[in-house]
Amino acid sequence: MPKIPATDVKKEGSVEDESYSQSYTRHLERRLRALETEKQILQAERGRLEKETTTLRAELEKLRQSPLITATISEMLEDGRAIVKSSTGPNFVVHVSSSIAKEKLQSGMRVALNQRSFAITQELPPSRDPMIRAMEIEEAPEISYTDIGGLQDQLREIRETVELPLVSPELFEEVGIEPPKGVLLTGPPGTGKTLCARAVAHETNATFIRVIGSELVQKFIGEGARLVREIFLMAKEKAPAIVFVDELDAVGSHRLDIATSGDREVQRTLMQLLSELDGFDTRGQVAIIGATNRPDILDPALLRPGRFDRIIVFPRPDPESRKEIFKIHTRGMNIDSNVDFSILVSSTGELTGADIKAICTEAGMFAIRDRQTCVTQNHFRKAVSKVEERGKDTTPSGIYC
Repeated sequence: MPKIPATDVKKEGSVEDESYSQSYTRHLERRLRALETEKQILQAERGRLEKETTTLRAELEKLRQSPLITATISEMLEDGRAIVKSSTGPNFVVHVSSSIAKEKLQSGMRVALNQRSFAITQELPPSRDPMIRAMEIEEAPEISYTDIGGLQDQLREIRETVELPLVSPELFEEVGIEPPKGVLLTGPPGTGKTLCARAVAHETNATFIRVIGSELVQKFIGEGARLVREIFLMAKEKAPAIVFVDELDAVGSHRLDIATSGDREVQRTLMQLLSELDGFDTRGQVAIIGATNRPDILDPALLRPGRFDRIIVFPRPDPESRKEIFKIHTRGMNIDSNVDFSILVSSTGELTGADIKAICTEAGMFAIRDRQTCVTQNHFRKAVSKVEERGKDTTPSGIYC
């Protein structure tokens, strides 16, 4: 058997060692990259756990703190102390924490007291009734001026009285007059008073606060007046703002010499409303819109100039307005091309805009009843008859039928 030369064996061994060394180096590099990736993952997890630990420690410290007592400042003393009335009942003369600027503290402010030393430690926001906060409309209604048929003169007056002073107050300063303080919308039910107010809420960028007159009538003495005061206080804080009082006659009717205790409470609420409409304190950029179906029963003090400077009457729609209202409420409907709106307009002479909307809805319901996807003239004819019959049934003799 021939022998392999020693030089050949050494050469082959060196090649194998070199390839083995390279493969082992690549293995170590891969291992190193994997360990670096694992290290980054662990560092990220450590950072997350540290943040969570910090949050839990802060929450634990809050839970360990002693509860605070709410109080109202009655008077600020010359030596820097304050007289407060606590929520528990008694009055205290207390010190003010160094973390609070004493010049910001005023009579009537709500503050928090330390339970042990009774020192003022925090300023608290003014209290707000949950009912008041719910009156603010955060999302504007999907109603614009183009969704209102007719009422061009009424819309122009509303925009001049409500929108223009909020958008361009400098125009009134240049002319040298004060903008109107309020506008009262009157007219039969269904003529578009509330609809115009919703359009104003949609078109303007002001805070819109909607109040129902009956909501201001409360059970306990003084509660209605307090609600009125807080409504206007919130409107001033969120100015520019619009306060819309719907069904104003529920709280603004004639004051009587002989009245029950409930009537007297309504009168107290009315007097607070009169004071807010035209009192010593200026309202700033706060516009008032009132709406009622019965202007004849409103108190004369509510109707005088300076409170409601403009009274806008909403009449029943004329033929041209009724035709426009029909087109607005049928533009999303699948109606037959042979539908003649002039016939519908002539047959709805005494109906309001709300009645016309009900006619369009009833016509669609008649089409669904007939298993049809297109509303025809016959469906509208049936709908007009039904709405007119319903109007006749709402007379006093037919209410309970």
